[in-house]
Amino acid sequence: MRSKVYFTRELTPEKVVEIYHKLGIELPGKVAVKVHSGEKGNQNYLHPEFWRPVVDELHGTIVECNTAYGDASGGVRDHTESHLKLLEEHGWNKYFNVDLMDAEGPDVVWPIPCGKILKENHVGKNIMNYDSILVLAHFKGHPMGGYGGAIKQLAIGCASRAGKALIHSAGKTDDRFKTWEQHASSVEFPEAMADAAMSVVDHFKGRIAFINVMKNLSVDCDCCAVAEDPCMKDIGILASLDPVAIDQACIDLVVNSDDPGREHFMERVNSRNGVHTIEAAAELGYGSREYELIEF
Repeated sequence: MRSKVYFTRELTPEKVVEIYHKLGIELPGKVAVKVHSGEKGNQNYLHPEFWRPVVDELHGTIVECNTAYGDASGGVRDHTESHLKLLEEHGWNKYFNVDLMDAEGPDVVWPIPCGKILKENHVGKNIMNYDSILVLAHFKGHPMGGYGGAIKQLAIGCASRAGKALIHSAGKTDDRFKTWEQHASSVEFPEAMADAAMSVVDHFKGRIAFINVMKNLSVDCDCCAVAEDPCMKDIGILASLDPVAIDQACIDLVVNSDDPGREHFMERVNSRNGVHTIEAAAELGYGSREYELIEF
């Protein structure tokens, strides 16, 4: 059975709320809303004003985790103090309750018995405070993963610093200072992301939804302090209950576009073996690459 993926070409905050309601799900209890809050200096991330109506609709709490990369990258989100300061500078606290889930340890460790690469995932302990989760992804390229969408938000996005180190090193180390010396291969890294994402989906099974926004389509991620400007025109908003289907649909919309920037975007995806993340997630069984795109 094909998964349903809803799609609108209208890129407004109000359409985010409308497409969420198309899913026919009511996320229960205390709702975590996973966003990418944007690295210091990044010009492409989606600002809190864009997400505000849907977060308000769910009375949600914005959740984030610290990063694994060090100061040499130009980023400041790898330390709790500087990360919290940046969240405030970017305006997230102005509108929402904000929870940096791994600001204090110890991490929650979730086993992944059937993982391709990882046997466990380390996530910020505050994730246990939530009954359900809305995963808001800015779909774009990524320097290491090829692309970033729903699966990356589940995997890298919910992992603590130690969890991110495990993913990037294919389970070899949880030390963020050593992970770059033991970085996963172009097969291991997407499979490790698929593994980590599965643990989050399993935890929130039946209480999780996904929205991907195809706007500011740069080949670089919002985690880049110096990111390339967008290479394609904006495409639209997608929503699904299936993280595999929604990411596959986004890739297909890029591939089938007549935008002259398509080749540049897909070169980034393909050179990093990005689609293998989707393949691995489908093989693990928590989503399908077969979908029905329902445009409205």
